[in-house]
Amino acid sequence: MTEVHAVVGGPVPAQAGPDHDRRDAPAGEARVRELLGRMTIEEKVAQLVGFWEKEDGEAVAPLQGEFADSGRLEDFSRHGLGHLTRAYGTRPVDAAARAAWLWKFQRDLVTGTRLGIPALVHEECLTGLSAWKAATFPTPLAWGAAFDPDLVTEMAAAIGASMRALGIHQGLSPVLDVIRDPRWGRVDECIAEDPYLVGTVGTSYVRGLQSQGVHATLKHFAGYSASRAGRNFAPVHAGPREMADVLLPPFEMAILDGDARSVMHSYAEVDGVPVAADPAMLTGVLRDRWGFDGTVVADYFGVAFLNLLHHVAADNADAAAQALAAGLDIELPTGDAYLTLPASVRAGVVDETFVDRAVLRILRQKLELGLLDATFTEEPPGAIDLDPPEHRAIARRLAEESVVLVGNDGVLPLPAGRRVAVVGPNADRQGALFGCYSFLNHVLVQHPGVETGIEVPTVLDAVRGEFGADHVTWAGGCDVDSDDRSGFDEAVATASAADVAVLVVGDHAGLFGRGTVGEGCDRDDLELPGVQRELVEAVLATDTPVVLVLLTGRPYAVGWALSRCAAVVQTFFPGEEGAGAIAGVLSGRVNPSGRLPVSLPGSAGAQPYSYLHPTLGEGSNGTNLPATPVASFGHGLSYTTFAHSDLTVPATVPADGALRVTVRVTNTGAVAGDDVVQLYGRDVVASVTRPVAQLLGYQRVRLEPGQSVTVELTVPTTRLAFSDRTLTRVVEPGDVELWVGTSVRQDTQASTTLVGDVVEVTNASPRWTTTKLG
Repeated sequence: MTEVHAVVGGPVPAQAGPDHDRRDAPAGEARVRELLGRMTIEEKVAQLVGFWEKEDGEAVAPLQGEFADSGRLEDFSRHGLGHLTRAYGTRPVDAAARAAWLWKFQRDLVTGTRLGIPALVHEECLTGLSAWKAATFPTPLAWGAAFDPDLVTEMAAAIGASMRALGIHQGLSPVLDVIRDPRWGRVDECIAEDPYLVGTVGTSYVRGLQSQGVHATLKHFAGYSASRAGRNFAPVHAGPREMADVLLPPFEMAILDGDARSVMHSYAEVDGVPVAADPAMLTGVLRDRWGFDGTVVADYFGVAFLNLLHHVAADNADAAAQALAAGLDIELPTGDAYLTLPASVRAGVVDETFVDRAVLRILRQKLELGLLDATFTEEPPGAIDLDPPEHRAIARRLAEESVVLVGNDGVLPLPAGRRVAVVGPNADRQGALFGCYSFLNHVLVQHPGVETGIEVPTVLDAVRGEFGADHVTWAGGCDVDSDDRSGFDEAVATASAADVAVLVVGDHAGLFGRGTVGEGCDRDDLELPGVQRELVEAVLATDTPVVLVLLTGRPYAVGWALSRCAAVVQTFFPGEEGAGAIAGVLSGRVNPSGRLPVSLPGSAGAQPYSYLHPTLGEGSNGTNLPATPVASFGHGLSYTTFAHSDLTVPATVPADGALRVTVRVTNTGAVAGDDVVQLYGRDVVASVTRPVAQLLGYQRVRLEPGQSVTVELTVPTTRLAFSDRTLTRVVEPGDVELWVGTSVRQDTQASTTLVGDVVEVTNASPRWTTTKLG
């Protein structure tokens, strides 16, 4: 057999790079301690804060306008500087000109401050480097839909290479929040509703980014996505078992297996305690339990929010003292709270050893990144292509793998020569392809008149290119989120004259109420925004077959469409090459292979919902409101068919061992295609309630017509671990049901029994399922 899928296949050593030998560098440790010993309190605190050069009217972070201007950078950094915040990503700037400015600023820090320590530069990079003219990749929900961690590693390495070339050292990604409620606006930044899929894909991103010498930052630690009613900044009342078994595992994997070097705290309060001031989380879990030795950074303004929003601190000085003691090392984006620390230390209110602890961590990070030896006397990069062909090729592959064919009555793929009416508010809009943290929707929207800077064909452009412009007509019909129905008549007439209508509907990603999805853009229903459903209903009434294309950042309640449209195609903000991927699926040039990383809900009233529910979570007994989704986690159709057979598993397996599962997969159709083999399990009887299904492993497989392959999955029993009644994570002996299917719905089934004693899970326990093809 040939081993494949190295990233999903198990932990691999951290990538070689600037930080590769940090734990074996006593000389480096002596150096940073000597440097600390020479610092004044002002110089220490300068290393613990960022500086953000922002202008009036800019709003790219929550409550940004509530904070005072930090003054001139030269004055602010006279004692040095920890972080420079978003030097490229705050407004559209020419990369070469900005790099020249940055090199000079860093050189001035080296030569013009007493200690000569450069600043660490960080940027957003959720869908690519968030900078003008940089490649914009699919959003994380699309990564989850692709079920292809190796490709995510490749994407992240490409992003990291661009960042490193520009003198950027840290990226504020990936988001490892597990989706708990699709009404939450930040779903568009998340990978999936399954913690194992989030963990494997997210860790793969970390490995790719850090392979280029750029540190990844895990967001948002932890519990943020479990907010009440899916509202941003809302309280989180997750129990300790949900936290341990669902919300923490992706972070655990990214730290223990991906060696992530930075963590960002969550804005949330969990059961009344804000994470930014919780030593049990920031020190107890991160450092004492997992051995994390990187830096903990504040989500923007999060320290001051202890005073302004949570009201657990009397003022910013009190907030700084609490956060620092809890284990929060660096305040971002500026120093609104931590700049009070010198006075608090002198007054005896804050123990300086807490300051020293945090300073040592940032100095170690700068040593790892090579900053303590950097002089910036070399020439900065000149003209640099941030959207080169190789980046677009990765974006194209990931977009194509992420398109999910949810329903199809045979109308797709569309044959050549058909008259195609393209209708809908997202058909001819570049922003419809991008998430809320893309540069276009995050920053450029505030700079009207500035060109996009990258080539972004719309869906209309791509369909015209795919089928021929003379076969394609077009009508917008309505806006994404308004009550204007004035375009309905034109849309109906256009659809009536065509052989098929492609309706492109969905979301507009934005921030803080400027979009239908994104940070601070939550919903109290899951209907398509505005009058888009009415538009679809009006076109359906023409009897022209309708292919519904959803360009969204969350799953919507579209059961009505699945029963009436000829086909439904779900995409999650597929990026700069996404329109071509959609057009390719419509024509059959691309055989769809995406799988739903989140259930398509039946209604908003059934939320929060996860396929990881126990039996009572189905709502099928004792209530008239079942929670059944209209399409399950893992669902996705193809233009070919696959058969799963010969599922084998040992009759018994030691509770401290591994399940060796094999299954035969055959392409029984007429065209080549990719199957995503999904292995699920269920603990039949346990000491606490367990989910009715749990993803244990997965493998993307490409097969020619008639081709078969045996997929072997080696599943450590710790994939079935959970927190028992004492909140100890264990593997219990007992019966386990297993199945392989085209989604979480049961298909080819088998069973086994775990035997032996209860096994306690430790950091050394395996967390990954390995796969082989034979």
